[in-house]
Amino acid sequence: MSFLEYLHAEPRRVIVFDGAMGTNLQAQNLTAEDFGGKEYEGCNEYLVISKPEAVAKVHRDFLAAGADVIETDTFGSSSIVLSEYNLGDRAYEISKKAAELAKSIAAEFSTPEKPRFVAGSMGPGTKLPTLGHIDYDTLYSAFREQAAGLFDGGVDLFIIETCQDVLQIKAALNGVMAVFRERGERRPLMVSVTMEQQGTMLIGSEIGAALTILEPYPIDILGLNCATGPDLMTEHIRYLSQHSPFVISCIPNAGLPENIGGHAHYKLTPMELRLALTRFVEDFGVQVIGGCCGTRPDHIAALTEIAATLTPKPRTPQRTPAAASIYSPQPYDQENSFLIIGERLNASGSKKCRDLLNAEDWDGLVALARAQVREGAHILDVNVDYVGRDGVRDMRELVSRLVTNVTLPLMLDSTEWQKMEAGLKVAGGKCLLNSTNFEDGEPRFYKVLELAKTYGAGVVVGTIDEEGMARTAEKKFAIAQRAYRAALDYGIPPYEIFFDPLALPISTGIEEDRVNGRETIAAIRRIRAELPDCHILLGISNISFGLNPAARQVLNSMFLHEAIQAGMDAAIVSAAKILPLAKIDPEHQRVCRDLIYDLRRFDGDVCVYDPLAELTRLFEGKTTPQDRSQVENLPIEERLKRHIIDGDRLGLEDTLAKALEKYPPP
Repeated sequence: MSFLEYLHAEPRRVIVFDGAMGTNLQAQNLTAEDFGGKEYEGCNEYLVISKPEAVAKVHRDFLAAGADVIETDTFGSSSIVLSEYNLGDRAYEISKKAAELAKSIAAEFSTPEKPRFVAGSMGPGTKLPTLGHIDYDTLYSAFREQAAGLFDGGVDLFIIETCQDVLQIKAALNGVMAVFRERGERRPLMVSVTMEQQGTMLIGSEIGAALTILEPYPIDILGLNCATGPDLMTEHIRYLSQHSPFVISCIPNAGLPENIGGHAHYKLTPMELRLALTRFVEDFGVQVIGGCCGTRPDHIAALTEIAATLTPKPRTPQRTPAAASIYSPQPYDQENSFLIIGERLNASGSKKCRDLLNAEDWDGLVALARAQVREGAHILDVNVDYVGRDGVRDMRELVSRLVTNVTLPLMLDSTEWQKMEAGLKVAGGKCLLNSTNFEDGEPRFYKVLELAKTYGAGVVVGTIDEEGMARTAEKKFAIAQRAYRAALDYGIPPYEIFFDPLALPISTGIEEDRVNGRETIAAIRRIRAELPDCHILLGISNISFGLNPAARQVLNSMFLHEAIQAGMDAAIVSAAKILPLAKIDPEHQRVCRDLIYDLRRFDGDVCVYDPLAELTRLFEGKTTPQDRSQVENLPIEERLKRHIIDGDRLGLEDTLAKALEKYPPP
């Protein structure tokens, strides 16, 4: 019986993992000689070479206690960790040896009635990629090598555990899956994140963010281990019970460690662990249990006893399609709004952004991002496409700063997939990729879908094909339908697809542009009606290109309203420049609608009413009202306060100079 067959057999059974490898090795009072010499002392993974009987004892003790699954002694067997002991070049060898050792001992205890399995343990390493300690490619290569050794050693499943950084998890998952492709065989995947006492992962991710980020991956089991006892895991497990599509695991420490005589001491008794995990199984549907730091064979024996009598509570998890920053998720479907994608970090469309990019004022760009957070954006569009610059470098430099300084998810926006991937390699959250299309045929279309699957992202599809940009509703829909079917066949869920039917200008006076608004609205209605579960977005500001700012603000706001009524649920806009319908003069509303739907009136061949001309007349000489919430309009003292509170360096030097005029130094 394979592990997955055992996991999913009916009636569902509770599966017990082993306890702490490190705790039980330390209990053997090993010497430097046991580790192979002073230079290797403390490297538990090297014991599979220097003293394999010590590792074998741990495995046998846990199997004798009744564990269904034992983990290999490879928590730190990646080359990155082993290099600290000058063993980096032996990562594959040590990983393979550890797997073979565990498999041989599991075979001693395995019976047809109670098969025993080996999980290839892959710990987080000692460097956090989100914080810049190590780059994604180096981490990915190390995990791939470690996974190859474990695979070739015969592990039944992989456990990526004690995860502290969501970007590290992506590198590990992709490293393991690369081995699956090379070997032509997939094995089960388990991910176990670590939530610290403060309620988040080490880099600040809440459990909802972790689930959103990992949901696109082909994981079999997702749960928690390490850091705390079961008491502090309760709310996280409750959340997974309600929302996770994966089997849930819970492998806690034997309580919080206490420092006694310079050593970590864990107080949770086997009975206390048993009672806590019984509740998790019965109330939350947890199916995989076990022990982490401080747990001994008697803890696992207590869990084995209850596993034989418990059935996990059935669950009906509620999926919430969402993007995520490294900190928190952002649902695609907003309860009281459309999904607002801030447009101001776009070097192609914003002079301010372009100037900051050319000056390589990264702090200024971060401040521009924070301003959009204050304005109410849900996601930030990031576009560094600008002639003469190294876009791959710019995307990496900007995104690596945004992910830790801004709490919103990112939409990586480029015509070149290489720039998108540069951003994905530093963005641990769940991003959107803007965009792909059929302009250059299907290879680039599928390349962006490949990036979406590899890094767990949503994807924006523009209605462009080999013949160019679609202008009619019929053509826009035909391209969307083609892309929808192709993406689903490729394995992209429909709720991860955003169609952009392209808002083209209706403000030029050119005859063929007159119907652009009407055709886009019609395309939205048909996509919404015929392509289930997808999302629809537009870059709104294109519609009013060339008009004065006051007219643009009103026309953009009216077009946004009409598009939402037709079924659009996301838009790339500057939230501060959108007016609610109630604040737009009824006459202005009427003229804008006439322009959007091309309701000109003719007497014969003569146009007697042109809404474009009327809109231009109505707003001639008018300007947009100043936004009094902007920092530059506040008193100097309040401006300085805002700079400090928001960590905003954009314009700080000018503010300080003016403050010094009012408050000269003594």
